[in-house]
Amino acid sequence: MLPVNCGSHSDYQNFVLENLRKYYPNPDSLPRSTWDIIDRFWNLDLSYTDEKLKSRYSVFGPKPRTPSCMHRSYLLSLDFKVTSLTEWAAQLKINPLYAILSGFEFGDTPGVGTFYDFLNRLWDSDEDNLSPHIHPIKASVKKPSTKGAKAKPVEKISVEQLLQELENTSFSISEQPYGSLFDLFNQEFLQQSVSKQLINPDALALAGDGTPFITSARERKHRVCDCASKGINDCSCDRYFSQPDCDIGWDSSRSCFYHGYDLYMLVASDSESDLPVFPLLNPASRHDSHGFLHTFFRMRSFLPEFKISKLLLDSAHDAMPVYKYCKRKGITPFIDLNEKRGIKVKYKNDFTIGKDGVPVCKEGRRMNHDGSEPAKNRIKFRCPLANRKYGCSCEHPCSDSKYGRTVHLAIKDNPRLINIPPRDSDEWKTEFNARTSAERSNKREKYDFLLENGRHRSSKMWYCRLYNIMMLQHLDAWDLPFESTLRKLILEVA
Repeated sequence: MLPVNCGSHSDYQNFVLENLRKYYPNPDSLPRSTWDIIDRFWNLDLSYTDEKLKSRYSVFGPKPRTPSCMHRSYLLSLDFKVTSLTEWAAQLKINPLYAILSGFEFGDTPGVGTFYDFLNRLWDSDEDNLSPHIHPIKASVKKPSTKGAKAKPVEKISVEQLLQELENTSFSISEQPYGSLFDLFNQEFLQQSVSKQLINPDALALAGDGTPFITSARERKHRVCDCASKGINDCSCDRYFSQPDCDIGWDSSRSCFYHGYDLYMLVASDSESDLPVFPLLNPASRHDSHGFLHTFFRMRSFLPEFKISKLLLDSAHDAMPVYKYCKRKGITPFIDLNEKRGIKVKYKNDFTIGKDGVPVCKEGRRMNHDGSEPAKNRIKFRCPLANRKYGCSCEHPCSDSKYGRTVHLAIKDNPRLINIPPRDSDEWKTEFNARTSAERSNKREKYDFLLENGRHRSSKMWYCRLYNIMMLQHLDAWDLPFESTLRKLILEVA
């Protein structure tokens, strides 16, 4: 039969209150850290989960568990760092607190199979992965020649070609296998953070970064052809891959190969708690410049009401097509320069532009910043040795004027090297420092919430784990009353 709604969120709160009075009449018997989780979940309204998933259940058969209770219980398992659903189902049977906070009567809790059935209903596809198990062998990532460097892209398409292709592609969230997961995350958490003014959708500063996401110690594959029986041991026939969406990538921070995904995360850099906005699991071999484009254009399609004003990216994204796109869309880019792609570019014959966007004269002196003209999209620089009273003290002056030689850098000439605000300004440096919010967000997911400890073998399970961890990141950012209302209510009766 269809799931019977247990009632409003207030009914869940009353259920928790009554059972905590029964099993934990003394609130001090629970540690302060546990009370923080109790208060957050007691205030968390998951009514939309019941509404969203009601149609996913059959009208026949036994009475199912309430979807919001199943969802809440899975979130609790992640918050209490229980990485196995089998272990969590066992804990629900022996720990009254876990059962009560989930919304279950102690002694009447779901088994591990019920949790897997619930997660299946969150996945909008009959297949557990985004690509088929049988596919050709992919090109291998090459080890970089220098320590700490990122591997070269294996993609056979340039950033410019991929940007044009994705910009002209219309993505629909209803066509994505993770569509329901994103909808729950968006309605119950992301929009709530917007309403609490933790995220500004009208002028969103977006930071992006990819991070290695290890799913197994090695790549598991086997032959499906009979070439070996014919004595051909190095054939290029298709293989069967146990994790078809994963492959082998290079971890530049640890200088080693790994098997899994490249998790690309877009984060609201101007939010105090580094709140995630949209993720995408890419193959481990995908370069960040490509992973960003795949993630960014999907995010723009799925969240059209979010107006992006700034992009904060590291040097892996330093590509001219990205700057040109930002200029067309009115987005201010804050992207670190990659010196390997060239920084000393000639400008107006007798000047070069340095790595921080400051022009250098033919004598090798950096020009002084002398103001900006946003209306004309240009920046003004002046000779560092010029004096209005005595003129220029340079042995080989560039100008006869006492004011000294001036140079106007126009963004249209080179949007990659010329920025407003200028790269050498305190404003640019302060804004760019917020780019590390993406790294902090990835750190929370991987180390605080143990993302990689799931021991799963399908993209379905990894996406379920990832999105629910992102929900907890938003939940942790929401302010709670200084004094616990639930604790007060328990003590009033006690």
